[in-house]
Amino acid sequence: MTDQNTRFNAAAAGTFELGGDLPVNRMGFGAMRITGEGIWGEPENPEEAHRVLQRTLELGINLIDTADSYGPEVSERLIAETLYPYPKDLMIATKGGFVRPGPGRWEPDGRPEHLREACEGSLMRLKVDWIELYQLHRIDTRVPPEEQMGTLAELREEGKIRHVGLSEVGVEEIEQAREIVPIASVQNRYNLTDRGSEDVLDFCEREGMGFIPWFPLATGNLARPGGPLDEMATRHNATSGQVALAWLLWRSPVMLPIPGTSSVEHLEENVAAASLKLEDAEFEELAGGAR
Repeated sequence: MTDQNTRFNAAAAGTFELGGDLPVNRMGFGAMRITGEGIWGEPENPEEAHRVLQRTLELGINLIDTADSYGPEVSERLIAETLYPYPKDLMIATKGGFVRPGPGRWEPDGRPEHLREACEGSLMRLKVDWIELYQLHRIDTRVPPEEQMGTLAELREEGKIRHVGLSEVGVEEIEQAREIVPIASVQNRYNLTDRGSEDVLDFCEREGMGFIPWFPLATGNLARPGGPLDEMATRHNATSGQVALAWLLWRSPVMLPIPGTSSVEHLEENVAAASLKLEDAEFEELAGGAR
């Protein structure tokens, strides 16, 4: 059994160098859920949202992922209100390219003028001179991809972005984007039961790019009572979600899970997964059971 300090330490997940020069602990935090219902407006409990953000640092998390569309603008503002001035080793990644007409609604906007405006807004709200990792939230099919990537390349050349990331893309789209601007990371939906981005993950691993899985806690039928995930969690005195996160960390050294929550208790539960020690055979059993 690990002691309390080790158990609640994101560093137990190991580290990865984003873009080859930004070391981060592989267990991060996704700041989408600190906003209101439908990822819209202010959080129901602002004090708890501030406590969650402060606790991330105490737990050794130094990768926080957000977006201008979370709220919109609420998540970025709360991060700055709570954590600025930032610790030296904290890396805040944000995203642009989605607009929010209302609660639960998301529409891509990859026009160069919008991406530039979105980046400038994030810089202002986060109170930073440059963004360490700026991700295109979605490729807008109505705008030529080279215009979207070209804008990100310009922002990078201007020193407003250090590294560029993509979200919800395939290998071909990554390769095309890399012809215009270096890509440091990819954020695709990926979890134990949804592994449609397996080829993208393998590509990222070969190329040394970070892979940030969103919706990482989905477990599906694997977590049913008496199922393999449920039995494994019981054996290790853990939750199904913790085992699912531990599996992601085992799956690839470039995997950077960012489970999100609006609760300090759930945050601590997620971080404890970084210290969960399972046997290789258990990981393989889950991998096979999810296919």
